Amino acid sequence: MSSRLAGADALESRLRAPGTAIVPYLTGGYPSLAVFGEALSALSGSEAVEIGIPFSDPMADGATIQESSRVALEAGASLDSILTTVQALGRVGTELIIMSYLNPLMAFGYADLLSRLAETGVSALVVPDLPLEESGELGAVSREHGIGLVQLVSPVTSQERLEVLGKASEGFTYAVTMTGTTGGTIGGGEEVTGYLDRVRAASRPPVLAGFGVRTVEQVRALGPHCDGVIVGSALVEVIAAGEDPVEFVAGLKP
Repeated sequence: MSSRLAGADALESRLRAPGTAIVPYLTGGYPSLAVFGEALSALSGSEAVEIGIPFSDPMADGATIQESSRVALEAGASLDSILTTVQALGRVGTELIIMSYLNPLMAFGYADLLSRLAETGVSALVVPDLPLEESGELGAVSREHGIGLVQLVSPVTSQERLEVLGKASEGFTYAVTMTGTTGGTIGGGEEVTGYLDRVRAASRPPVLAGFGVRTVEQVRALGPHCDGVIVGSALVEVIAAGEDPVEFVAGLKP
């Protein structure tokens, strides 16, 4: 990959390290910008952290993350204020992934946005409602700033489509483990592990499995079939309960 994708390269290197990466997901600005910043700083020992930008119509998110987005937005969180909070922490010791629906990114303006993300130390960008065929403009600007544009696949993605998305993805390939929204619970049966094996075989970058990961038993079952897992709704619930996110994430390590 070109050195122009330095951020995505660094992320890929982290995720290819031995063991199963545990990537925490935080809703930006939840339950407040201050608490979000504290959680991000505390989780900086993770291989990477995914930061979700709250949005009024989060079509891929289940009830837990929808509620966290609502609370964050009502508290005044925005893409700008979230990035300002992250920048105020200085360079955290982990790779940063931004997950956002397309509208907030377009409203910010791609050129200004990607420059800001690069300054903030972001390595990759996940946009669930942006198909590969429509990603040319954002992808070009992202690559200019060394930031990878991640592609998502699901259990209903055809093998032909897996091959296309797996080669195009940058930073990692996001393997959604179930159809529907976030927040459910998955098993580690052959249907899921076989799907992850197919994704891994088709993917140029590492593969992270997301949606429904809640327990160390699931991580043990999925780990041999992917490079890491993203833990979202379960971690947001921990933060909502005022519990220690670092302790929870550490408890997921096999």
